[in-house]
Amino acid sequence: MADNDLITLADRDDATTAPLPPSVRSYRVNSGDGIAGLRLRTHEPLPPGIGEVAVAVHAVSLSFRDLLVLRGQYVLPVKSDVIPVSEGAGQVIAVGPGVRRVRPGDRVTAALFPQWLDGPLQPSYLPQLGGSLDGMLTELAVLPEQALVPIPEHLSYAEAATLPCAAVTAWNALTGDGPGIQPGHTVLATGSGGVSLFAVQLAKLRGARVIATTGQVEKEQRLRDLGADEVVNYRADPDWPATVRDLTGGRGVDRVVDTAGTLEQSLKSLAVNGHVAFVGSLSGDWPPLDPRLLFGVAATVRALAVGSRAQLVELNEVITAHQLRPVTDRAFPFAQAAEAFRHYESARPFGKVVIEVR
Repeated sequence: MADNDLITLADRDDATTAPLPPSVRSYRVNSGDGIAGLRLRTHEPLPPGIGEVAVAVHAVSLSFRDLLVLRGQYVLPVKSDVIPVSEGAGQVIAVGPGVRRVRPGDRVTAALFPQWLDGPLQPSYLPQLGGSLDGMLTELAVLPEQALVPIPEHLSYAEAATLPCAAVTAWNALTGDGPGIQPGHTVLATGSGGVSLFAVQLAKLRGARVIATTGQVEKEQRLRDLGADEVVNYRADPDWPATVRDLTGGRGVDRVVDTAGTLEQSLKSLAVNGHVAFVGSLSGDWPPLDPRLLFGVAATVRALAVGSRAQLVELNEVITAHQLRPVTDRAFPFAQAAEAFRHYESARPFGKVVIEVR
């Protein structure tokens, strides 16, 4: 593509632009090769095509989904030699023909499913960043204009990089079934991973009472500080669903955000006509489920696939209105991406693990 095909500030009265760098660095991996399979490569950048935008990536954050890609356990297709990681944030430096919604200089992030703009998930929306499409662990990402969403002004790039997967999943879990959580409802957030921490914060913003679980004593007070009204330690209390029911006067909770795959325990914690937003299984195990547990409380169980671009936009509006700040655990430099993955995998972080690209 010729340089004059790019729409830069020369074409707009209110934009500024930077030339594409002569070379960029990107991590590549084949699914199943694990963390040790990450390879850093230097290559010539591709200019954005029609409807595409070149984004200088400033930060990415890691999600459990990214570990599944590296382990070869991700449920959706992963292309060979993929640039991994689905969550990132950066600044637009150049745009291709036909782009009108963003301009050079804009701070943006991108929806994990670039074609899923709104409404229910459809098969045609399944291509995803860091899977069947190249992801964000690169110095320069070329992305469809339609996938991009402005970053809330009060957030840093590192904070904004935590939103497209974990935060959108939590928002979808709380609101994606229509009216969603209402003031006075009780929400149970299982575990203390990224989705659960966002669920605690966002459920409180919607006026819910929040019960959180953790297996680590040192995280109990941190969950309370984040907004949890009650915290139950599932290691110290193996019959923790009974404790949850006791905390609700025997009624059970209105909604469980189940990020650990403990579906049987979630159903035992649920009120009649309650809702389980089922995110997945951390262990990879899928134990058999007695259907009587479903019928016993007339439960709705909804499996989540992150969420749409519209949900990311809506989430950002809420984050801006309440000046909410994501919880981050530790930031690593770009050259230490493998170390960041190992820390995320083994250190049981409280908050999102970030890689600062530039």
